[in-house]
Amino acid sequence: MSVSALSHTRLLGSISGLLQVASLFGLLLLLFKAVQFYLQRQWLLKAFQQFPCPPSHWFFGHKYEFQNDQELQQMMKWVEKFPSACPRWLWGSQATLFIYDPDYMKVILGRSDPKSLDSYRFLAPWLGYGLLLLNGQKWFQHRRMLTPAFHYDILKPYVGIMVNSVQVMLDKWEKLSDQDSSLEIFQYISLMTLDTIMKCAFSYQGSVQLDGNSQSYIQAIEDLKNLSFSRVRSIFYQNDIVYSLSRQASRAGQISHEYTDHVIKKRKDQLQEEGELEKIKKKRHLDFLDILLFAKMENGSSLSDEELRAEVDTFLFEGHDTTASAFSWILYALATNPQHQQRCREEVESLLGDVASVTWDHLDQMPYTTMCIKEAMRLYPPVPTVSRKLSKPVTFPDGRSLPKGAKVSLAFYALHHNPKVWPNPEVFDPYRFAPGSAKHSHSFLPFSGGSRNCIGKQFAMNELKVAVALTLLRFELLPDPTRTPVPITRVILKSTIGIHLYLRKLQQS
Repeated sequence: MSVSALSHTRLLGSISGLLQVASLFGLLLLLFKAVQFYLQRQWLLKAFQQFPCPPSHWFFGHKYEFQNDQELQQMMKWVEKFPSACPRWLWGSQATLFIYDPDYMKVILGRSDPKSLDSYRFLAPWLGYGLLLLNGQKWFQHRRMLTPAFHYDILKPYVGIMVNSVQVMLDKWEKLSDQDSSLEIFQYISLMTLDTIMKCAFSYQGSVQLDGNSQSYIQAIEDLKNLSFSRVRSIFYQNDIVYSLSRQASRAGQISHEYTDHVIKKRKDQLQEEGELEKIKKKRHLDFLDILLFAKMENGSSLSDEELRAEVDTFLFEGHDTTASAFSWILYALATNPQHQQRCREEVESLLGDVASVTWDHLDQMPYTTMCIKEAMRLYPPVPTVSRKLSKPVTFPDGRSLPKGAKVSLAFYALHHNPKVWPNPEVFDPYRFAPGSAKHSHSFLPFSGGSRNCIGKQFAMNELKVAVALTLLRFELLPDPTRTPVPITRVILKSTIGIHLYLRKLQQS
C-alpha cells in the first residue's frame, strides 16, 4: 500500500473514531438530560403533592389549556375549583404554585424569598439588575438608597408637572374626539406617563408627547414585553444563544438602551452647567436620577455604569408602563359604568369649582373617585402576577406546605377575582373600598405587598387621581361595543386589541 493510501486510511479511521466518540458523548449527554428531567419532575411531583390540579401532559404540562391568550380566563376556572392555590406545569420539569388566597399571600409577602430568576432572568437583557431583579443585600442597599426619591417633600411639587402632562394629552384627545370613531387610548396614555416620569424623576426639559422622538422607545418596550413573555412560555426561546439571534430582540434592546443612555448623559451634562449644583444643594431631597448619580454605597464606591443604567431602565419602564396600564383600564371601567363615572365627575366639579386644575391639597378630597380607582385596579391590576423562589420551607395556615426551592406565583389578578374573597367579583362596586369597610389586609394588592412592594405606589396613585379628575372634567367616556378589550398578561396587564373608547367633549359651564 502506498504512503498516500495509508495516510488516507488512517485519516478515515481517525474521523470514524472521532464520530464514534462524538456519538457516545451525545448519547451520554442525552441520557444525562433525561435523568435530570426525570429527577426534577419527581421532585416537583412530591413538592406539590398536597395541591391538586387538572391533569397535565408529562412533557408539555398545561400548555394546551392556556392557548390563544386565554391564560387569565383559564386561571379563573381553576380558582373556582381549587381553593387557595393550584400548581401550573409549564412543562414536565418546570412548575409553579399559583396562589390566590389572602392568607397565603400574607405568608409569602411576609418573608424575604428572592424573585424567581427562572422567570425574571428573561427581563435581564432589557432591564438589567436594578431594583426589580436584584435580591439579597444588594437589593436592600438600592431600595434604601432610592426610598428618599418618594418622600413627601419630593412628591408634592410633582403634582403640577402631572397636571401639565395630562393637559397636553387631553388637548390631543380634544382634537381627535370630533371624529365619529372610537380612540385607542393606551398609546396616548403611555406617552403621557412617560412624559411625567421623565420630568419628575429625570429632570427632563421638553415634552415627550410633542417632540415625537419617544414613540420608537414606546414600541421597543412593547416588543420587549412580548418577547419576554414568549421566552417564559417557550422552551425553545429560553436558550440565551437562540434568543440572541432574534433581530427584533436585538433592535428593541438597542433602542431601549440608547434611550436610557441619552437620559443619563443629558442629566450629567446639565449638572456641569453653572448654578445647577447650587440648585441641588438647596433641595432637602434629590430626584430619582440625581440620587443615582450622587450615590455612594456603604463601601464608598459609586454605582457602576451598568448598575446606573439598570436602575434607569427599570424605573423608566415601571414608572410609566404600569401606570399607563392602570389608567387605561380605569377609564374603561368608568366608561362601562356611567353612573359611577358621573358621580366621580360631580365630586371633582364640586371640589375644583372654576379652577379646573388639581393641586396637592385636592388629592385627599376625592373619596368616591379614589374608591372607583381602587375598584378598577381590583378588576384590572397593572401587574397580574409576580414570582418567588422559596429560600426555606413554608407551611400555610391550612397546614399544607412546600419545600425549599419550590416556586410560587402570587396571582394578583386571580386574587382580585376570587369569589371567596370578593363576592360577585366581576361586578364594579366601588363601595368595597368605602371608609371602614372590612377586608383582609392582603385581599387587594395592585402594588404587591411586604418589603418588596412597589416603591413608587404613592407617586402612581397621585398621578392616577390627577389624570382621572382632569379627564372627567373634559370628556364623557363611552365604550366601543364592537371592540371589547380582552385582558392578557404581558409583564403588565394589557388588552389583545388595545382599549378603545368614544370621547365626547363636555360643554364647559
